[in-house]
Amino acid sequence: MKTRMIWANLISRNLEVTSKFYSDLGFKQNGKHNSADLVSFSFGDSNFVINFFTESGLKMGKDGKWVDAKRENEVLFSLSADSREEVDQWVEKVKSAGATIFEAPQNFEQGYTFGFADPDGHKYNILYWPGM
Repeated sequence: MKTRMIWANLISRNLEVTSKFYSDLGFKQNGKHNSADLVSFSFGDSNFVINFFTESGLKMGKDGKWVDAKRENEVLFSLSADSREEVDQWVEKVKSAGATIFEAPQNFEQGYTFGFADPDGHKYNILYWPGM
């Protein structure tokens, strides 16, 4: 068996805020899959899709519940940058869009990185790694 695609499904407490945040960062909405319960964006050259659902729009079984990403860690998405300068540009861009910086820009082994969270607390790091 072989899978053709992978994507992520996350909870948004306010789809309007989520849509504005990711649009302000320059990510493109993924098709016409947006509705009252869903907004979707694609990331990177591979067009990795993250769907943001309202909690009622992404139901789990009766015993399942979603984490509060502002208080707990669920996943850390890593986004690549082409240079240290681009990492620093991302810092300013995410700040102006309303992100929370949870890890200041810093050297990491041979690379350079920082971490931010979106308005719902979903976490990302931007990483420059020479040769990647």
